[in-house]
Amino acid sequence: MKTKLPFSAYLAIGVMLFALFFGAGNLIFPAQLGQNAGTNVWPAVIGFLTTGVGLPFLGILAMGFSGSANLQELASRIHPIYAMIFTSLLYLTIGPFFATPRTGTVAYDIGIAPFVGGDFARGGLLIFTFIFFGITMWLSLNPSKIVDRVGKILSPALIVLIFVLLITVIVKPMGAIQAPQEIYTNGAFVKGFLEGYNTMDALASLVFGIIVIQAIRAMGVTSNREVLSATVKAGVVAIFFLGVIYVGIAYLGATSTEKFGVFDTGGAVLNSAASYYFGGFGTIMLSLIIILACLTTSIGLITACGEYFHTLMPKISYKKFVVFFSLFSFGIANFGLSNIIMYSIPVLMFLYPLAITLMLLTFLSPLFSHSRVVYVSATIAALLISTIDGLKTFCDSFSIPYFNWMKAVVSFYEQALPLYSQGLGWLLPVLIVIVVTGASVRMQKLASAEA
Repeated sequence: MKTKLPFSAYLAIGVMLFALFFGAGNLIFPAQLGQNAGTNVWPAVIGFLTTGVGLPFLGILAMGFSGSANLQELASRIHPIYAMIFTSLLYLTIGPFFATPRTGTVAYDIGIAPFVGGDFARGGLLIFTFIFFGITMWLSLNPSKIVDRVGKILSPALIVLIFVLLITVIVKPMGAIQAPQEIYTNGAFVKGFLEGYNTMDALASLVFGIIVIQAIRAMGVTSNREVLSATVKAGVVAIFFLGVIYVGIAYLGATSTEKFGVFDTGGAVLNSAASYYFGGFGTIMLSLIIILACLTTSIGLITACGEYFHTLMPKISYKKFVVFFSLFSFGIANFGLSNIIMYSIPVLMFLYPLAITLMLLTFLSPLFSHSRVVYVSATIAALLISTIDGLKTFCDSFSIPYFNWMKAVVSFYEQALPLYSQGLGWLLPVLIVIVVTGASVRMQKLASAEA
């Protein structure tokens, strides 16, 4: 018997999914994109939405379509050892390596920095993140319903506050949109596409998808088809809110440049806009909500990482993992937001092609009878290119000369792979490998059946 959920159920799950995706870090990237893209803001935003909204939606659907219990089980279609390494690296990326420390630095940049003097800034970050991750550790060690309740209040409050700010920006722009910065003069779509990687939501979707599916099944939906249908509807709700907010904040950033100039990070853009329209009260409200939103996100990420690594290494207790990840996040946070973003980009350039390849394989899997040969071949193709992309991005970011062997490989990729200079050189080879190996598997099965 089919279980038909009411719209209110899809709305509730969709808002929950939005809350899972939407850390305060998601506010800073479209704001900075808008400032830098200027008059090229719209192609840049379309690129940003492709990776910042489209890929997370694809990831959620992939988990629903696969029927897997978790990400490691899905990635095991390639190989169990690969699955463990890939899943661990993904959790560390959306956890203590980058995303969790970023919650502390964003909370400080938006919630505290505007109210303290420049001389206090460095020491202030240290003190604030010590308290921030101390609270994160305490609440992660002692899971409490208060975190869920605060999250349920904060998500609607954050949405309302941001929408009020965005409507005000549309009605009364701060200024005219200025010429783009040099990096957005050409190829704004591709730049926005790559900037969307920084949200890390496509990676997180492979973890959050299971949470959504469990919530849907808890409402009495049992059929795989109905679960997938409900996942689509809830996903549409989440990406609608994400998409509207991203577009609005990018426009806010684009219209702020004439008034305030170009800031180093998006947090200062939002603070300046809130102060411009609503004075000190608006700035304080924005600060409080974002600090609490960052805190709930931080707790969720530390808890998820602690639980995953405890299942991977059961001899080490969950509490020890929580303490270690909280302290590690505190240390990384004090490198500052700009450095965290800079160091994360090479890792994302390595991980994203592997994650997207897994999503594509999941959807196409029935066409080649779930053959491991296709999974392995396509993943190797993505790995050969994404590894070089990650190394190349790292060297470029920190002005490090390429290794001699790397020069030859990069030169070959630039000449042989379409879209390589745009960061998408892996896409066509992966698709070709899937088609060729998939067709070969089907032909072998047909030949075996005829024999």
